Amino acid sequence: MRIILFLLTNLAVIVVAGVVLSLLGVNGYMTSNGLDFTSLLIFCAVFGFIGSFISLFLSKFMAKRGSGAVVIEQPKNHKEVWLLDTVKELSQKAGIQMPEVAIFPAHEANAFATGWNKNAALVAVSSGMLDRFSPDEIKAVLGHEIGHVANGDMITLTLVQGVVNTFVMFFARIAAYAVDQFLRKDDEEGSVGWGYYIATFIFEIIFGILASMIVMWFSRYREFRADEAGARLAGKGAMIAALARLQQESEESRMPDSMLAFGIRRGKTPSLGELFSSHPPINDRIKALQAL
Repeated sequence: MRIILFLLTNLAVIVVAGVVLSLLGVNGYMTSNGLDFTSLLIFCAVFGFIGSFISLFLSKFMAKRGSGAVVIEQPKNHKEVWLLDTVKELSQKAGIQMPEVAIFPAHEANAFATGWNKNAALVAVSSGMLDRFSPDEIKAVLGHEIGHVANGDMITLTLVQGVVNTFVMFFARIAAYAVDQFLRKDDEEGSVGWGYYIATFIFEIIFGILASMIVMWFSRYREFRADEAGARLAGKGAMIAALARLQQESEESRMPDSMLAFGIRRGKTPSLGELFSSHPPINDRIKALQAL
């Protein structure tokens, strides 16, 4: 199912981007005189932003499928009743419409929020968190996730990712063209050779890794803002207690990788250090809350 969803998403990106480029009159960015920088920038922006926005619009569907989250339509027990009432209370305090509320099966304590806008969101918590955390701690975690929603973090991260995608594609093709022209012989026909396509692939990987530092920096920044929102909505003491409890649970999250950025806790610590981490260390988050 994940492979099928991945293929369908990328097919949608190609189809929609092709239609948009056609409407804009961009048939290509390579001319007999070299690169057409205006057409290249439009091409990269269309693919960069459309990919991000399609992922955003499909985020709730993908999250439910990927995590196995089940939306609470009719509460079956007192925990689900309490969960719905708590989310309703917090969302009213935050000034947003009531999001969908779901529970996903996982022993690990985690939660996430997603959705294409703050009034059409999904908030989900793991069954393990419901079983082991106190009501105040769960409420603080829910406040953190609703803080993400109220702050518009999903759309903002989509825009940041779109800009990053655009410039990664743009500069990778410029660098690849320069390399190709340097390596080509004068008697070779055609505007570019195989070296251009190989170099484009390599430069996209290199620039993509560098650009991901920017995206992850913003991700870490918004975690502090969501913690502050959780403290305002559910109490600073409860938010600190929830983070401390999460720190005690050292097992990795088993949410889909695509949802880790919007989880309350991160997954495996990146091997290259904090620059590539979507979440700051919990100790730093607790210190920031204590300083409020």
